[in-house]
Amino acid sequence: MARTAVAYSNLVPNGSLADTAATAVPTNAGAGNGHSIAKAEPEETVLRIVAGATGGNVTIKAGPNPPAAAGSLGDLVVPVANGATQWIGPLESGRFIQSDGSMLVDIAAGFVAGSITAFRVPRTA
Repeated sequence: MARTAVAYSNLVPNGSLADTAATAVPTNAGAGNGHSIAKAEPEETVLRIVAGATGGNVTIKAGPNPPAAAGSLGDLVVPVANGATQWIGPLESGRFIQSDGSMLVDIAAGFVAGSITAFRVPRTA
């Protein structure tokens, strides 16, 4: 299978966002699968990972140098417990941005019936 696209859900500056308005995508677990966030802005990105009956590791993939000058620090691996919700981010573009401007998220093979949501935190003056 290929990676599943995750679109941003924009948080509202000086406002609110109903949980039902956020775009949650079912997790695409296993080797060679995962998720891609196009035109990623890691410093403005917060991920919400919701595990179903079985959790597992979520891996934010380090990018190549260039453009990710700190990509040599490696992937960020975050364990998500069974039935839990885990928030990840904001992140660093110098470590996680890919050559095509995307950000890649892998989900462990045993991860069952979860979801991923990418929130964009707006910059305000």
